Amino acid sequence: MVDVTLAPTMRRPEKIYSAKATTDTRLLVLAPVAMVLTELVLGWLRGAYLTPGATTDGAVRSMFSYDATSLITLGTVLAFFVGHLAPVNWLRDNLFSSVGNAVMTLFGLILIYGMLSGLFGFSVSHATWTGDNGEACRPNSGACWPMVHAKFAQFMYGRYPDGERWRVNLTYFLAAIGLVPLMIPRVPYKLQNAIFVFGVFPIIAFFLLVGGVPGLPHVATEYWGGLLVTLVVASVGITASFPLGIMLALGRRSRMPLVRWASVTFIEFVRGVPLITVLFMASVMLPLFLPPGWNIDKLLRALVGVALFAAAYMAETIRGGLQAIPRGQFEAADAIGLNYRQKMSMIVLPQALKLVIPGIVNTFIGLFKDTSLVLIIGLFDLLGIVQQNNTDQKWLAPTNAMTGYLFAGFIFWIFCFGMSRYSAFVERNLSSNEKR
Repeated sequence: MVDVTLAPTMRRPEKIYSAKATTDTRLLVLAPVAMVLTELVLGWLRGAYLTPGATTDGAVRSMFSYDATSLITLGTVLAFFVGHLAPVNWLRDNLFSSVGNAVMTLFGLILIYGMLSGLFGFSVSHATWTGDNGEACRPNSGACWPMVHAKFAQFMYGRYPDGERWRVNLTYFLAAIGLVPLMIPRVPYKLQNAIFVFGVFPIIAFFLLVGGVPGLPHVATEYWGGLLVTLVVASVGITASFPLGIMLALGRRSRMPLVRWASVTFIEFVRGVPLITVLFMASVMLPLFLPPGWNIDKLLRALVGVALFAAAYMAETIRGGLQAIPRGQFEAADAIGLNYRQKMSMIVLPQALKLVIPGIVNTFIGLFKDTSLVLIIGLFDLLGIVQQNNTDQKWLAPTNAMTGYLFAGFIFWIFCFGMSRYSAFVERNLSSNEKR
């Protein structure tokens, strides 16, 4: 006797009922019924049948008058026909999947609307757009954009001489043409771009901004300010803290006691004090330890302090990535005969840095925002210049301070959001390369 029992994969598939389709069918049937019953009840409450002298036609028109309830019910019926569209499905599955999610979504929308409406009212609808002084801004309760327009050059360059500001613009342009190809994965000649950005460009930027060579007058750093100081401090701190952080992370994991304890001492000491203390010591305390007649530029002291401070935090971030690498990767590198430098540069560090990209970018963003603390040592960055102009008698108005802070916050947000999005792009690109 032959067993004719079908294998599980050969059986006729059972009919699967979709909960979504069942719900939509009930919605399509019940919504018109609910609409008619609702309108009948509303018509009765409006007195369509009890009003003396009311005609049948008048009662019917009163019953089916369009009010908020009928529109909502009709919208429910229409929702069935568009319920299979992808955007509607996404909204239903992610934002209105349950009563709690719907309440939180509506609460979030109300909160966002309140914030955006207030921001739009202050910056656009109630703002002042033209004027030559603060008199034009005093009657209004919105932003005073003529002040930003009048002070825009000072916000960007500080007290940098007007006739030499082309040097700053040229520095920005050279930085852009070096960074953009380096940041786009498919652009070739990455090695040449890296040599230009990290080797050649800093030398060119130094002589362009500082001068002191034939054809370029010297501009002391005390005249620098605004966005120029913010970008200089942030770029130098980010560029210098990354390799220093890698060396400190490797030093903390070193088997040599002197190197390990030196790295641990530096990291823990720097992380135990705030950045404002490091800047204060670099500006006030450091000159006390220098020989008589020696003087280090104030901006240079700030750059060194910021770079060392960020390197300590970067070291701990990278150390976390090193600890996440499986022990087998180290053993495999040793098995194929790689020395320490080859093992770290070709096997371990690429994997570790990829794991901690969010932490690295988080440190960079925090460093960029912390550049405003250089005001404590007399360097006027973008936020410092904005605060300095709040006391300008010509542009004295109730909303000037808030307008300046709004402008500075928007500039900081552009750079920080750009770094965040680029890090997400790098993570996606590395993940897609792994899948290939």
